[in-house]
Amino acid sequence: MIPAPIPADEDQRIAALRAMLILDTPPEERFDRVVSFAAEEFDMPIVLVSLVDSERQWFKARVGIDVCETERSASFCGHAILQPDILVVEDALRDARFHDNPLVSGEPRVRFYAGAPLRLPGGEIVGTLCMIDRRPRTLDDTDLAILGALRELVVGELTAHEAHA
Repeated sequence: MIPAPIPADEDQRIAALRAMLILDTPPEERFDRVVSFAAEEFDMPIVLVSLVDSERQWFKARVGIDVCETERSASFCGHAILQPDILVVEDALRDARFHDNPLVSGEPRVRFYAGAPLRLPGGEIVGTLCMIDRRPRTLDDTDLAILGALRELVVGELTAHEAHA
């Protein structure tokens, strides 16, 4: 497993995430609707709004998984927050970064991952809207556009939350 490097703006990123006062808050319909729609639209067993904290990734909204957080060191989202746009891993078993990852070899048995970085207006990437499957998959340009649009809905809700926090 190749742990994700720490972003150059880690201190600002974590400060922006924590300033939203959203970590460890109860589920909210406005986020749950997005993950439910994505799960249905893409026939995806797991969809998450994942917020990447300093040592963990915490799920503000989730479909298809019972846990509410995992270690950041094993997270796919830790890699996705370093990308300028959507990170797609079509088959985790064939990707050097993830083939021996405990989330691939054990539950939830990740094979496919697509993570759309959640970039705040200040430029900080605080997490992802991500989709996971237990089988290899691909996304076409239309799929990527839909995932990107859903990501913008989540960012809008995060920003609205931040404005009212």
